[in-house]
Amino acid sequence: MDRRLTAFSGRVALESLRGQVVAEAFVPGVAGAVAVPLADLCDRPGGARDRQVMQGDALLVVDRQDGAVFVRMEKDGYCGWLAEAEVGPAVAATHWVASAGTHIYPAPRVQARAQGVLPHGARLAVLEADAKWARVEGGFVPAPHLRAVGDWFADPVGVAEMFLGTPYLWGGNSREGIDCSGLVQAAWLACGRACPGDSDLQQELGAALPEGAALRRGDLIFWKGHVALVVDGARLIHANGHSMDVRHEEIAAAIARIAAQGGGPVTARRRV
Repeated sequence: MDRRLTAFSGRVALESLRGQVVAEAFVPGVAGAVAVPLADLCDRPGGARDRQVMQGDALLVVDRQDGAVFVRMEKDGYCGWLAEAEVGPAVAATHWVASAGTHIYPAPRVQARAQGVLPHGARLAVLEADAKWARVEGGFVPAPHLRAVGDWFADPVGVAEMFLGTPYLWGGNSREGIDCSGLVQAAWLACGRACPGDSDLQQELGAALPEGAALRRGDLIFWKGHVALVVDGARLIHANGHSMDVRHEEIAAAIARIAAQGGGPVTARRRV
């Protein structure tokens, strides 16, 4: 079983896994949400980052131990550990951050000193709003940076291009740092489409395209451990460890460069 998608902490498992894993206890899980702007979802308490999750992301708490919480993220089924302080009660989100990122202010004034940064995709419960400001728990957010839940973008490539210049970060999912699969996931979730968190899982999306087929905007190109979005017939956009940022690159040049650097050939082309 893929540990990333298996709600089993090594001690406690979700009730749905009874008969599939040997656990000390099986639980129904407790609904919650990420309570901080951005958090590392780790492979073990205090361990290595697998992915990042953001404020308002719904989750199911499976286990708690030594100040850490084992959770299953509801947006993609990814499982891992968060610090206990990063997990709060479930949120009835009404809006999401549709810009590349935004700030939260103590007062509805642009001159106020921002007290935090909220990443793209963060989910919020808006208490009241006008054309300029939305009041949320803890402060005020620029209303033009928000969209109502269900009001999605139509073009995933356009979403990905909001991240141009973002530094590359393994397992990253925000404008502060993002990796190839994080970029694809952000782009597709912003368009209201389900998307797993890692490139090997994303390679199951959509339909396979034969080698030599004409590529169009939004198609995905995969290498072992890497994914890019097609911008047009000649260019792609990806977060990559070569330039260490999100950028456009000529498709043919990227294929040749990755092969020359030992990354191997294209393993799949998919149309979602």
